[in-house]
Amino acid sequence: MKLKKMMHISILSGLSLIIYVIESQIPPIVPVAGVKLGLANAVTLYAKVTMGARSALLVLLMKIFLGNLFTGTAVSLFYSLCGGILCFMAEIIMFRLVDDIKQMWAVSITGAIFHNIGQVIAATVLMGTDKIMWYLTVLIPVGIITGTFTGLVATYTLRAMTNKR
Repeated sequence: MKLKKMMHISILSGLSLIIYVIESQIPPIVPVAGVKLGLANAVTLYAKVTMGARSALLVLLMKIFLGNLFTGTAVSLFYSLCGGILCFMAEIIMFRLVDDIKQMWAVSITGAIFHNIGQVIAATVLMGTDKIMWYLTVLIPVGIITGTFTGLVATYTLRAMTNKR
């Protein structure tokens, strides 16, 4: 890997980590357990568009591992990995369907929904019951709202940083 690309990945990983840690310190806006804005995903989306899927995956994994090292536990690491990897895979599929950064909101919504699905799957595994699946009826609408916001942040950032319209 070239030094310039490695530095770019490091800077984006650091930015994503900072957003993640700050967001983890903000009290919940809504009284629903596990709901966060997920703004650090805008950095992963930016990395995917500007550097490709492999680099974006490195940014995501660095954020997950370091973020949980600073703010979480082994259990939260499992939740983050399950949600993050499923989100990433769904976004990669959506990137193949969406050509224009104007539709980044759709990619982000899909990612947010699949992140929630991944975390509920993790909870199902850890708790040994599928009764937690009902929680998706709450998390999916929240994922649509947060995914839209995060996607718009990524879109406007990409436009500003890359002069893409």
